[in-house]
Amino acid sequence: MEYRQLGRSGCIVSTLCLGTMTFGQETDEAGAHDQLDRFVAAGGTLIDTADVYASTTSESIIGRWLADRPSDVRDQVVLATKGRFPTGPGANDVGLSRRHLSRALDASLRRLQVDTIDLYQVHSWDPLTPVEETLRFLDDAVTAGKVHYVGLSNFTGWQLQRTVDLAGFHGWPVPVTLQPQYNLLVREIEWEIVPACAANGLGLLPWSPLGGGWLTGKYRADERPSGTTRLGEDPERGMEAYGRRSQQQRTWDVLEVVEAIASERGVSMAQVALAWVVDRPQVTSVILGARTSEQLDDNLGAAELHLTEEETARLDDASDPGAADYPYGEPGVGQRSRELPAGELPGR
Repeated sequence: MEYRQLGRSGCIVSTLCLGTMTFGQETDEAGAHDQLDRFVAAGGTLIDTADVYASTTSESIIGRWLADRPSDVRDQVVLATKGRFPTGPGANDVGLSRRHLSRALDASLRRLQVDTIDLYQVHSWDPLTPVEETLRFLDDAVTAGKVHYVGLSNFTGWQLQRTVDLAGFHGWPVPVTLQPQYNLLVREIEWEIVPACAANGLGLLPWSPLGGGWLTGKYRADERPSGTTRLGEDPERGMEAYGRRSQQQRTWDVLEVVEAIASERGVSMAQVALAWVVDRPQVTSVILGARTSEQLDDNLGAAELHLTEEETARLDDASDPGAADYPYGEPGVGQRSRELPAGELPGR
């Protein structure tokens, strides 16, 4: 296992993070505890959950696991959870208001059976609550010793920047991480969100690094999946009007390259896809979402796997989302570009 700083903070975490959204749903408590044991034994430290995962059951399962482990195991864990989404039927049982987050944080602490949460993340933007109200609550939580670090999840670039600016201006804790969806099939955050994180020192904690199972080789081009999938009912989505590949064609192109590299390396497709995300700019730790211990073991095989420049270039080319001309395509980028003139500058 390898380790990195948690964004701008001095806290060190493993480059692979155990996601626990399946705990209490697809994974029962015994299976969840087995995954937690395997993850820590492999050198993993960062464990991510949320108060709404399995209707609070995920946090409770983790809390019982922590309470039943020796202090050296508990001390190794860097614990992250989130608040924002509905935890009850009331109008104030949702959002980033002081009222809701205060109750949500205290409930998470009880379920997790800890005094302090290492990374408390707001699960998504709340258009009804002033950012200042949320940040003042988070400042109070840090001051009270209930939270060590603050993070964001599912924020857009402008939302992230506004939050960071207000926190810095008022002297409140500045977020150290952002948790977005990011994988070979979903790269659009590179246009605005990743640069915003880089400019402000936020580390990325990507979720769904395997694209909902697509990047494991779960589906084949000649076996169209049933139900709702990322290909959608209209795979073209108007992209060809911009001279770009359809979403469907891009997906199969990516899977073909991932499978080829996996075969050349003698590793699984999942490990190749995870290795690509781990080494992207600004990434701190990649969230694994295994349903079974066997899937987790395979994912952990990516812990020290690094792709070559040539392999990365092949994956980058196949997975390029093909931005429209403006503002993220070549004409728009050209308008913002500038290079030093050739030769000596005047006066030198």
